[in-house]
Amino acid sequence: MSDASVTPSENHDPQASPTGDYSPAYRRFVLVMLTIVYGFNFIDRQILVILQEPIKQEMGLSDAQLGLLSGFTFAVIYVTAGIPIAYLADRSNRRNIIALALTVWSGMTALSGLAQNYAQLLLARIGVGLGEAGGSPPAHSMISDYFPPERRATALSFYSTGIYVGVLMGYAFGGLLAATFGWRTAFLVVGLPGIALAALLLLLVREPRRGRWDGNGGVPEQASLAETLALLRHRRS
Repeated sequence: MSDASVTPSENHDPQASPTGDYSPAYRRFVLVMLTIVYGFNFIDRQILVILQEPIKQEMGLSDAQLGLLSGFTFAVIYVTAGIPIAYLADRSNRRNIIALALTVWSGMTALSGLAQNYAQLLLARIGVGLGEAGGSPPAHSMISDYFPPERRATALSFYSTGIYVGVLMGYAFGGLLAATFGWRTAFLVVGLPGIALAALLLLLVREPRRGRWDGNGGVPEQASLAETLALLRHRRS
């Protein structure tokens, strides 16, 4: 990759060496930060499940309405939004995308605690799904540029532990918070720290040079969205 194709923030990064590489300690730090963000992704995703019963009682919801909140609506938004967000991550600052996504899903989780009716809660959960769709695609891309191929599988495996930590924390602390302070406070307590984490991500994590480990340090020509979808249609799996 020529210097002209590197953004100023990448080309003058104080954390990076002249070759665009980072120290092992800094790479591990970034990996831990991204894993924590991934954990928050699943905490905010699972918290509704543990809080369904008090929500159902207070709002008089049916099982079908609860199913829409925790299943179908969230899944449709999450899967659909993930495609254009991943497309954007191929072409812009991935660190910023993750920070914005974290702010959105954390803010919407907190707003869930202020919902006064089913429609408001449904809209908040749609916002959570939209935000969380922006977490993993750019994170996987960043990890691939921070870690060389021979260490990438280990790094991605470590990142995946965020799923289980997030689920555990969501179930454990969600129930405890709901029993102690009520379900509305539980949403607020779980959601608001994510906004602070997004600020830390912007301050402490650098956008790596794209294509750091790709051959001669260059990035192949990026396919259009139509070309990508056409490729996926021809993959039977």
